[in-house]
Amino acid sequence: MARIPDSFIQDLLNRVDIVDVVERYLPLKKAGQNYAACCPFHKEKSPSFTVSPTKQFYHCFGCGAHGSAVGFVMEYEGLSYPEAIRKLAESVGLQVPEEVGGAPEAPRAEPGVFDALKLASDFYRQQLKTAPQAIAYLKGRGLEGRTAARFGLGYAPGGEDWQPLKKVFPDYDWNKLLAEAGLVIDKEDTKRRYDRFRDRVMFPILNQRGSVIGFGGRVMGQGEPKYLNSPETPVFEKGRELYGLTQARAAIRDVGRVLVVEGYMDVVMLSQHGIEYAVATLGTACTPDHLRKLLKLADDVVFCFDGDRAGRKAAWRALENSLDLLADGKKLTFLFLPEEHDPDSYVQAFGRERFEQCVRQEATPLAQFLLRELSGQVELESDEGRARLVHLAKPLLARVKAPAYAVMLKKRLAELCRLELSELEPILSGQDGQRSNRERHESSSRNDGSYGRDEGWQGNRERSGRKGEWRDGKWRDRPPQRQALTPPKVRQDPVERLTQLVLADPELARSGEPTWTSWPAQEATRLLRAVLDAARNYGQFDSGMQLVELWRGESEFERLLRLSSQATQIFGRMEGDERRIEFAETLAAVGQALERPATLDRKAELEYRAVNGGLTETEKREYENLVREAQRQRFHR
Repeated sequence: MARIPDSFIQDLLNRVDIVDVVERYLPLKKAGQNYAACCPFHKEKSPSFTVSPTKQFYHCFGCGAHGSAVGFVMEYEGLSYPEAIRKLAESVGLQVPEEVGGAPEAPRAEPGVFDALKLASDFYRQQLKTAPQAIAYLKGRGLEGRTAARFGLGYAPGGEDWQPLKKVFPDYDWNKLLAEAGLVIDKEDTKRRYDRFRDRVMFPILNQRGSVIGFGGRVMGQGEPKYLNSPETPVFEKGRELYGLTQARAAIRDVGRVLVVEGYMDVVMLSQHGIEYAVATLGTACTPDHLRKLLKLADDVVFCFDGDRAGRKAAWRALENSLDLLADGKKLTFLFLPEEHDPDSYVQAFGRERFEQCVRQEATPLAQFLLRELSGQVELESDEGRARLVHLAKPLLARVKAPAYAVMLKKRLAELCRLELSELEPILSGQDGQRSNRERHESSSRNDGSYGRDEGWQGNRERSGRKGEWRDGKWRDRPPQRQALTPPKVRQDPVERLTQLVLADPELARSGEPTWTSWPAQEATRLLRAVLDAARNYGQFDSGMQLVELWRGESEFERLLRLSSQATQIFGRMEGDERRIEFAETLAAVGQALERPATLDRKAELEYRAVNGGLTETEKREYENLVREAQRQRFHR
């Protein structure tokens, strides 16, 4: 598999200046040692977006956007990682090399496929100009010429000619790219091919770079299917792409909201009426890949569906696919239009102002939609119905990882089921059954047939002031209750803090002995050790973002990006000497913590044996030494 060498990427990052890169897209103003601007990734009036020339990263204190020059180009232009690397390389006059490694890959025909799709798109657009029936259809739908031009609409000829694309592809009959691009269908029995799209209004589907990757064709009469989409190809995957995103990206960034609708015409007509932040799924349910892309685009995602049964079913599937991706600070809502309307017809009938009023005021929050739909399946007035509601909600709530959002959902569910949150949480976590079994066991062990008499007698003794219980035929005093200890103060995980320190200042890992090489191998410190090794091995790196870029494309990248962003805020203003002291102390703390589990395991084992059979004299001395060592470590911590 061809890939860009890591050495070239690091050389590129050393050559480009992030200030120069960002200034190509937005004006920067000097602000102390850094540069500032209004963030391009969310709407704001006061600048909270900073660019550091010394650390070579950007950071927004408003929305948390953070990254290197490569990350900025990817986010701003919607490019893939290799595309952003190539764009930056071109800007400094470098040729991108590729190395071959990994598993063999199928022959890459993407450039040819893109060319074929572009030729077809141009052909369809030209055909629309001489297709009065298609023009009349679009005008009848209320579409204006400027809108058709903005979205590149076209027309695929029909009639008796089943091979219109032959006019632009002289090698039509044997050109493999046409089949690979999904433009033609090959009949196995007759060995003939014909155009996939015939007598349809054509909607080109673009990728984030603005290249045509597929089509949606709308029939103008009563034929079926109403919409025909391109099949999956090397450049087109329905579950990942969104129609209209290229045209909507700037408006989404300005408004801070993205509207998800079901049809091509919905997107086009909304745009014509000034609602330019709408996109559509491509004849499929909203997938997790769609949702990741949407949540990255905006903090406010509104799903707009028809109010009929099919629309509610599509909304529920979008909700299910979003649960794992919910994040505190993100807002997902569902807008259901009257059954006789879709977004296209509604905005034409009532206008932009009324439609946007619906979006702002009538969209149902995800939590409310979820519980409303589940409540409709049970009888809330009965205990059995409320128990079933908990049963239905439990697997869905278990998928919500956003802490605050999860608590809010549980509180609303508890209110519906007439429970306290403290009563509901053990049920949702699966601990209720264990607790009930334990309580039944304790109850049965107490109940010897004279429970009522003993309870009353014990109660009198309790009221007399003497604390105790009746056991083995005698009254026995209870041992004094130990006073509850004050909960310890929560400290930051030292492994996470050490990682943040290295990302804030990679030089720290090069300033002393690499004591981490002697740590026992554990999954909890695997990433930290790799970051420390990289900081030490790449002596030319003076920025944590250069380290983070080494993990681009790996599962750990997002975590490291988040830690780097946090490191900027925690250690960015700390003096160098302070950071070095903090690093040395935290490094030592992590090393001690890794040695401690073996000691604690042995101590627990000896305590168990002391209760179940006793200890030898040697084991008693060993236990005393372990206790003294634990106390010493607590004292010095």
